Amino acid sequence: MALLSRKHIDSVDDRKWEDVPVPDWGGDVRILGLSGTARNAYEASLVQLGPNGSVQRVKLENATPRLVALCLVDENFERLYDDKEIAELGKKNGAVLQELHTVAQRLSGLGKKAVEDAAGNSEAAQSGSSTSA
Repeated sequence: MALLSRKHIDSVDDRKWEDVPVPDWGGDVRILGLSGTARNAYEASLVQLGPNGSVQRVKLENATPRLVALCLVDENFERLYDDKEIAELGKKNGAVLQELHTVAQRLSGLGKKAVEDAAGNSEAAQSGSSTSA
């Protein structure tokens, strides 16, 4: 396989999305996976740092509707709910929100490990060069 150039990488539309049936709402919704920057911001929003920079607590209040709101988009990939409307979305059926949250996690590469990493509770990834034979 050839090495990719920056121009090639920048030109690729690598967004991942899925249209999810939501019978309780009478139709389908589109869930778009988070970009790398948006994913990092979401992960950072899950922790509260103390004065010395260490994790003081994991903040899970409205974590499910927040992720769903970040990923719930229309056919033009525009968000349906902005940050000020997360509480309104959070009033919807919890089972439906959880199902959409699970899809959003998968498409965004999030999961329990991501929360642990954000909280500093898992081992750091190895750094440095690797070689392959």
